[in-house]
Amino acid sequence: MSMLFDDFLIRATLAGIAVAVAAAPLGCFVVWRRMAYFGDATAHAAILGVALALAFNLSVFLGVLFVTILMATLVSRLSGRGFAMDTLLGVMAHASLAIGLVAVSFLSGVRVDLMAFLFGDILAVSVTDLVVIWAGALSVLALLVWRWDALLTATMSPELARAGGLDPDREQLVLSITLAIVVAVALKVVGVILITAMLIIPAAAARPLARTPESMAVIAILVAIIAAFGGLQMSLWADTPAGPSIVTVAFCLFMLSLITGAFYRGMR
Repeated sequence: MSMLFDDFLIRATLAGIAVAVAAAPLGCFVVWRRMAYFGDATAHAAILGVALALAFNLSVFLGVLFVTILMATLVSRLSGRGFAMDTLLGVMAHASLAIGLVAVSFLSGVRVDLMAFLFGDILAVSVTDLVVIWAGALSVLALLVWRWDALLTATMSPELARAGGLDPDREQLVLSITLAIVVAVALKVVGVILITAMLIIPAAAARPLARTPESMAVIAILVAIIAAFGGLQMSLWADTPAGPSIVTVAFCLFMLSLITGAFYRGMR
């Protein structure tokens, strides 16, 4: 069994599948709630988490997880308090990225590969990284399955959720924390800049082909898995960066889904 994980391409593929399983169904809620900019703000905060983890000699995953959860909670609490959401997210997204990059520049005696954190380094995933990524991905998936009905109701109609005894603000916070976990999990695979793409593009590709929320989530997972596998193969054959290659394949699948969806609507 250990021989199986000695192949870097096997480890990279398993890491890509883990991110697909976690990011795709969550991405459906990001699309439904129009939270793309929220995902950007949370993802950009990850660089600050990297800097703090390296400064205090902590696990990068734990540092990123702490900062992204803090960012997600802070934005959720500040929204609706005198600032438009897009303004607040714009400030937080770019400020957190800038502060993180400045903080990294102050680290002395620490060698930091910023390109790996910005665009991912899936081919360098270790067995330990793989365990952490899958643990985070399965936690996200379990949380989404557990809260699916509540999250879906709060997304469709906050008023209906309140009438049913649910707290839409609490569900928003659950979604925000889940998003923070996905960012921490996906950092090694696609990097800060491309995490939001892996949240949004598979979900957007699934939308024209799905008839129910559940089928959209399943199709989004399949699209993300195909994108991960196809992107790695493209990187291997064409010697292109792995993270951007995965997102490129995902975009091609998105365009294909638009054409397919338009064709079926025309047939009807």
